[in-house]
Amino acid sequence: MYETQYHRATSVEGAARLMGEAEDGKYLAGGMTLIPTMKQRLASPSDLIDLRRIEALKGIKIDGRKVRIGAVTTHYDVSVNEELAKICPAITNLASHIGDPQVRNMGTIGGSIANNDPAADYPSAMLALDATIITNQRSVPASAFFTGLFETALEPDEIITAVEFTTPDKAAYKKFPNPASLYAMAGVFVARSGDRVRVAVTGAGENGVYRLKDAETALASSFGPSALDTLSVNPDGLLSDLHATAEYRANLVKVMAKRAVAEIANRPM
Repeated sequence: MYETQYHRATSVEGAARLMGEAEDGKYLAGGMTLIPTMKQRLASPSDLIDLRRIEALKGIKIDGRKVRIGAVTTHYDVSVNEELAKICPAITNLASHIGDPQVRNMGTIGGSIANNDPAADYPSAMLALDATIITNQRSVPASAFFTGLFETALEPDEIITAVEFTTPDKAAYKKFPNPASLYAMAGVFVARSGDRVRVAVTGAGENGVYRLKDAETALASSFGPSALDTLSVNPDGLLSDLHATAEYRANLVKVMAKRAVAEIANRPM
């Protein structure tokens, strides 16, 4: 066993101070990735700084169509928020299908985004919703935040405090889950506001979440599942593992995109 110092922060400023004093500190939100990694001895931080008791990082605030979700808000709390479901059911539906009940009650939106697992659900929503990631130091557009496999624009001592976005006219998220972990083998989030369409893919790319711009172009001129009939998803750069080949994932991306578009097209304004 190795020694780890546990700290329960009560403020963002206090958490940042503790990190600055730590030899090799890690922030702890839901711990859905960090704790299993520590159990496997793949990480051995000198200090764990728990953010879950910081009240300023909790909750969902809605002002018209503008949404702010605190970083340590759990997936469960996102999934059951009735006010959010009225204006953006895609995000509450996404949250309701993350992992199992234990994961949904422990995992947090900020932790998911900071970890940027290539099969995580939230990154695709942030990219498609053109969200802004708020930290204790700055604001970062989602388009610049996710930089690669398990990589983000976060500095080592930076803390995500919230995410903000303006809800689109319509949106939908569809994923093909791994039957064991329920991670997305391919997930597609589609957001439409007027003639503007954004399509983001998770679970399929070797470098993590990305926008499917060919689909965006096709849907901007004719929004409907048939607009994607001729869409060709290039398997180059897609994951290939024991669960699915790159070619299979390419097909899944197209199928999930068409299902998301169909849900939006069939939903009344």
